[in-house]
Amino acid sequence: MDRGPASAERLINRLLIAGALIALAAGLMVQLIGGSWARTVWTVGTLPVVAALAVAILRGLKVGRAGLDTIAFLSMVAALAIGEALAANVVAIMYAGGVALENYAVARAERDLTALIDRAPRVAHKVHGETVEDISVDAIVAGDLLLVRAGEVVPTDGFVEGSVAVLDESAVTGEPMPVVHIVGAAIRSGTTNAGETFRLRASASSGESTYAGILRLVSAAQTAHAPFLRMADRFALLLLPASLLLAGAAWFVSGDMVRGLAVLVAATPCPLILAAPVAFIAGVSQAARLGILVKGGGALEALAQVRTVIFDKTGTLTVGGARLIGVETAPGGLARDVLLYAASLEQASHHIVAQSIVEAARLQGLALSMPSRVRETHGSGLEGLVEGRQVRIGAHPLVFGAAQPEEWALRVFRRASWRSALAVFVSIDGQGVGALLMGDELRREAPRAVQRLRRNGIERILMVTGDRADAAETIGAALDLDSVLADRVPADKADAVASEQRRAPVLMVGDGINDAPALAAAHVGMAMGARGASASSQAADVVLLVDRVDRVADALIVARRTRAIAMQSIVVGMVFSGIAMLAAALGHLTPVEGALVQEGIDIAVILNALRALLPAHVRSTPQPHDDDLHARHRVLDQQLDRLRAIADALDDAGSESAHSLIREANGLVQSRVVEHERSDEASLQSVHRGAYGAACSAMSRAHREILHLARLLDRLSSQLELSASDRYVIRDAQRAIETIESLVRIHNAQEEDIFDHEG
Repeated sequence: MDRGPASAERLINRLLIAGALIALAAGLMVQLIGGSWARTVWTVGTLPVVAALAVAILRGLKVGRAGLDTIAFLSMVAALAIGEALAANVVAIMYAGGVALENYAVARAERDLTALIDRAPRVAHKVHGETVEDISVDAIVAGDLLLVRAGEVVPTDGFVEGSVAVLDESAVTGEPMPVVHIVGAAIRSGTTNAGETFRLRASASSGESTYAGILRLVSAAQTAHAPFLRMADRFALLLLPASLLLAGAAWFVSGDMVRGLAVLVAATPCPLILAAPVAFIAGVSQAARLGILVKGGGALEALAQVRTVIFDKTGTLTVGGARLIGVETAPGGLARDVLLYAASLEQASHHIVAQSIVEAARLQGLALSMPSRVRETHGSGLEGLVEGRQVRIGAHPLVFGAAQPEEWALRVFRRASWRSALAVFVSIDGQGVGALLMGDELRREAPRAVQRLRRNGIERILMVTGDRADAAETIGAALDLDSVLADRVPADKADAVASEQRRAPVLMVGDGINDAPALAAAHVGMAMGARGASASSQAADVVLLVDRVDRVADALIVARRTRAIAMQSIVVGMVFSGIAMLAAALGHLTPVEGALVQEGIDIAVILNALRALLPAHVRSTPQPHDDDLHARHRVLDQQLDRLRAIADALDDAGSESAHSLIREANGLVQSRVVEHERSDEASLQSVHRGAYGAACSAMSRAHREILHLARLLDRLSSQLELSASDRYVIRDAQRAIETIESLVRIHNAQEEDIFDHEG
């Protein structure tokens, strides 16, 4: 990014203020020793500032802008014309000093954005067998094996290999705590290795990586300008004629030209108008700390006016893509084996569903085997040998031929239907062992995001999607949206945005190429994800660098607070300037005193504008859970999936098989669920309950209910031998398992809502 012109302007400003200060000091010394040329010294120190200001005014007039700088120019010229060289010199110092203060404020506020550029990696360590070669990051290509040492910035996107990676993601996503990524996990460039050295398999070149996209967006953000500045200039145009009229009236009534000059000097709030850009640049900086990249103050000012939010569905309100949302087993099958063999075979496929299955298996720590004799049937599935066993995976006809689906397979179809999922069946050596449910699911934070938007003044929330109506309506009902528009092509999405904008300013939130027209058409477009090369990120005004939809509300809060601070700075500055002008008109302020008073006002409003750098919300109480809450819940989810599979298997299980399944379920509940809930309860007891009030009581109540059900299941499990033929004991155990599984899932979601986010 070219910072040359800005640096040159700052240097010139420093020279101007230095010259004016030297002239002021020299003139005062001359006057003290009785010299007669003090006015000449002050005039010489003032003229360069007058010339520079004249050039700035002419530049503004060429683009149709005129501001309060005109008053500063007139006051200095008038002071020199009537022989008040000292007053002119003081105004020159105050004007140049105000600009210097504004330059400092802008540099301070931009620091969080420029830090992203300054920390960009230049060198990567490429692994060649047993040797490591240092290469330029520009030479990285997808597939390269890289070494990322402790403290280094990850040079490109990729997958963790060999050992876990502990990353500091604060510079990119705003996440304050280091995040642990297991082997096989996808990580993004720009994050910092906060742990031991690890290996990274590059999935993109450095130019196509997440961080490269962020840098391109940062450049766009720093070169954009806020329309709010024009609003500030309109305030200036009101004050300019008022100042001239009051100065003329004071001169006419008093007959003293100096009194009119004092009014002009007191009406010289040069940095007052600069308070608006300072506030918005500070707001952009604060948003960047939260992982929200705003392309300039203009986008932030527009975001503050939004009253309607339109969400895309896939990848925005939902996780996006074909993800593993459940493992169904045939009678006697094990969920672990279904996923293990399926993922091992899918390593030979490049289909997006295959990649999701492999990633899900790796995240669960399964050791995959390489397949052989793989044959892929386009659009249907895959078959091959895994550890010497014939494995088939795909649609039901491929796996089972023309045979009618068994009862367990019919159950899979039913569950896939109501979950809007794809059923991928798996057979081993010709025997059906289960199915994988692949689909999209609601983001955990989506309900909280919608609630926070409504609490912060959003009047209407809609969803527009190209998905079919039944899947869309399910999501809309879960989030209590005002309207759901399904089966929409990209042009329809843009039309929906245009229709809503007739009512109120609209924020469109999306993530895909098909969202780009709607993002561009909206009052404000916001893209999920940080790949600056994607059409959605390029079309958007705001890009969420962290993959969380609740940051939409954070962006809105920052924007509204920033705009309020900017408006406050302008209004308060003008009010105090008006008071100073009246005092000068009544003869209570000399030109020099008026300049000093006005400079105090200018400094105050700029410092007030810098408040936009501070967080909008500050958590005053400690979080009652440790920092890996989400990770612990994800691990527990795997156990809950197994409990659900056990409950399903009990439908058709014989007495002996049912006893084995119930004991397995009881073992999971006692060793995993009970341990988790007791740990949570201990955490609640360790913090001040008054900080969370009813929330703590509600959490404790849920803990007690889960532990009560766990004791009931343990009792039923111990009675199995005594009631070997009692089907009611098996039924009661099944109900207890299902209830525990459902209650823990709901409890975990509530727990994250209450303790994971403020506001």
